[in-house]
Amino acid sequence: VQLQASGGGLVQPGGSLRLSCAASGVTLDDYAVAWFRQAPGKEREFVAAIRRNSGFTSYEDSVKGRFTISRDNGKNTVYLQMNSLEPEDTAVYYCAAGRGIIVSSTRDRRAYNYWGQGTQVTVSS
Repeated sequence: VQLQASGGGLVQPGGSLRLSCAASGVTLDDYAVAWFRQAPGKEREFVAAIRRNSGFTSYEDSVKGRFTISRDNGKNTVYLQMNSLEPEDTAVYYCAAGRGIIVSSTRDRRAYNYWGQGTQVTVSS
């Protein structure tokens, strides 16, 4: 299983980016997929997740209403649309996938077996 995260970059506050997590070797719709982020000197934290099949989504409180996670099964890809970006969103963003994750563990990075390499998002004027 390989996950390829892309779409990061430098954007001004208030701007938008769309991150992509493309999978090979698996059908991504069979997996729960999440985005995590890690800022310098901080622990990796949960951002958003989409569960398999049902498409149930969950978000960290600070990104609710600004970020949207979605799937394109035809492209075997999960996206994270990020709007109204703030300097506090600056981090390396990682996508992760896992199977058999119970709802209560959706935000727990230890529940995910497969990780992408990370893509840098920098929000700065």
